[in-house]
Amino acid sequence: MKPVRLKSPLLWFALALVGVVALAVLGPAEKSLGANVRVVYVHGAWVWAALASFLAAAVSGLAGLILRRERLNGWSRALGRTGLFFWITYIPVSLWAMQTNWNGLFLAEPRWRLAIVFAVVGLLFQAGAALLAAPAWASGVNIVYFASLLLALTNTQDVMHPASPIITSDSWRIQIFFAGLLSLTLLAALQFARWVFQFERLDP
Repeated sequence: MKPVRLKSPLLWFALALVGVVALAVLGPAEKSLGANVRVVYVHGAWVWAALASFLAAAVSGLAGLILRRERLNGWSRALGRTGLFFWITYIPVSLWAMQTNWNGLFLAEPRWRLAIVFAVVGLLFQAGAALLAAPAWASGVNIVYFASLLLALTNTQDVMHPASPIITSDSWRIQIFFAGLLSLTLLAALQFARWVFQFERLDP
């Protein structure tokens, strides 16, 4: 078994996750939800990391297809799988946020149903791209997937909370804290993507 190197993306991914948990524990309470809002902070940062990964996968995939760069297509594949990882793991965090803050699971909530549908669709898309092997196929899949997800999100009703409750908050402390939490979560997503990229032997 090889020792973990300081340059290992998995090591930095783990450290970023520790940072996310530590910062979330120290997060400011909110007058309506109290300390339980900290789960909502993580829930928000996690889903934004997934969306950012999907966006990056689509952009790098489009660039890879236009410029015919295998490396960009490889990054699209890694970022698409990273986005799917964060999207799927965001679902149990969402359930936790519902239970701790609303004392129940509102599974009929439109955005919850959308999350489940696109988790399943994402798994099927990524499985299909893996079977086709060529990274260029993954680029095409990621472009179609992100466009479909963006269209679905813009046409899905918000029931349990506003689309951007942190941005519309009047508390600068919460906004600054969330920016830090989101930065750490995005760092974790980047390191996970680096690991996937290297695992696929696309990094020389």
